[in-house]
Amino acid sequence: MPQLPTAVRDLALLLGRVVLGIVFVVHGLQKLTQWGISGTADSFAQMGIPAPGLSAWFAALVETLGGIALIVGVALPLAGTLLAVVMLGALFFVHLSQGFSEYEYVLVLAAASLALGFNGGNYSVDRLLRGSGRSNAAPESANV
Repeated sequence: MPQLPTAVRDLALLLGRVVLGIVFVVHGLQKLTQWGISGTADSFAQMGIPAPGLSAWFAALVETLGGIALIVGVALPLAGTLLAVVMLGALFFVHLSQGFSEYEYVLVLAAASLALGFNGGNYSVDRLLRGSGRSNAAPESANV
């Protein structure tokens, strides 16, 4: 099977990071500005999320800052991991008991966060800071 050129693969990874980052930034800003932290904490308390005040701050900041990090491609492994942790918290504390149609979205967000966090491509600040070495993308021989 023919391999995609590196530039095409990196552009696809950039597009994925930007789209996913926008989704997280919108959700994080919603918690910070539309609902406010106290409103978010009240909702979290009603859903049975532990330490709702702290959890509201954590989720809002991770979603907002982690989303921005995905968009610009900085601290990708950390951002991807923290975003996945927030989504797994949503999965286990809120959505899992409600069936697949209620938890598939947060599960996909968690998986995409990890995938793009650990393989964000060459079009990123992380890549610029790393210098001329290869990106964290898979070697050419591993592409299918």
